[in-house]
Amino acid sequence: MALADNTGSAKPSEDSPFPEIIELNVGGQVYITRHPTLVSVPGSLLWEMFTQKNVRSLARDSKGRFFVDRDGFLFRYILDYMRDQQLVLPDHFPERSRLQREAEYFMLPELVKMLAPKLSKQNSLGDDPCQSDPEELSPNADATRNLTSASATLPSAVAGGPGGAVTAGVGAAGTDVRRAGFITIGYRGSYTLGRDSQTDAKFRRVARIMVCGKTSLAKEVFGDTLNESRDPDRPPERYTSRYYLKFTFLEQAFDKLADAGFHMVACNSTGTCAFAHDQTDDRIWTSYTEYVFYRE
Repeated sequence: MALADNTGSAKPSEDSPFPEIIELNVGGQVYITRHPTLVSVPGSLLWEMFTQKNVRSLARDSKGRFFVDRDGFLFRYILDYMRDQQLVLPDHFPERSRLQREAEYFMLPELVKMLAPKLSKQNSLGDDPCQSDPEELSPNADATRNLTSASATLPSAVAGGPGGAVTAGVGAAGTDVRRAGFITIGYRGSYTLGRDSQTDAKFRRVARIMVCGKTSLAKEVFGDTLNESRDPDRPPERYTSRYYLKFTFLEQAFDKLADAGFHMVACNSTGTCAFAHDQTDDRIWTSYTEYVFYRE
């Protein structure tokens, strides 16, 4: 009986052109939810989308799923709120301001209020440590502001005068302090080698370029080119080895690191070999290389 009910619930009802179970593609991330969940907040954007009669006016992807061109990773918090009108975020959530922007887009005013920054009487952050960007949570933030002020009052420091030691950590623009740290880039590739000829080797590059290091440092260097889907809730001052880049070529990652003042200090590589087919001598070689970068 349960299987029969589930099968029937996926079909549109007489009152609504939408099925009970709806598949969404939000920024490339697929979500499956119930129609009542999407219309649970009257007046919201999702309510407007899924209460209309003209289903054909809604955008769909190549597989027929309803498509929404927004941040696919933050949408899970939007969907959680739509289920019970409550907000539950992980500890040290670093993207509160971005989530507030998504709530504004989906026309959820109560959620926007929940995400609004809370300031104490001293005009400092309140009890909730999640409302700041990763840079504001950094222990070096106060030092950055102090050094910026010092550079304004001691111009001789920038020119190498007596106050030079004060602004030793100031960047080229003279307004920010670059934090020291390590970033490791991992790259995996494989190729098939024939019996006697290396000229016929078929090389296949694996596009995923891994990033290991402190979360805040990785975001500072790679920005929007960093894919955080495998570890989206990592606090800014913690380390991760699960991020990867949206690049195809290592040189693109190296350019980013060079622009940010990093230089390579070490690298290593490993390789394995296995027969591609039992009936032939074709072999598959798989290699994994890591490049370690450091910024003083």
